[in-house]
Amino acid sequence: MDYRKRLYDLRIDHDLRQEDIANILNISGQAYGMYENGKRCLPIEHLITLCKYYNVTSDYILGLSDSKKGFD
Repeated sequence: MDYRKRLYDLRIDHDLRQEDIANILNISGQAYGMYENGKRCLPIEHLITLCKYYNVTSDYILGLSDSKKGFD
């Protein structure tokens, strides 16, 4: 699975808007939308923040694993 789909699915599963996640990452909603649409690559520091926020592993977001097991 593509990480863009995982970003979208996680956001929707948590009933959040792109602007909500953008606020968490301290970026604009438009910039976050570009991550989900594949027009901009997700920086590692944002990947780490999202892993902690959603309590999932980076492997899950990146589509390398289907296990969501995150941080304790």
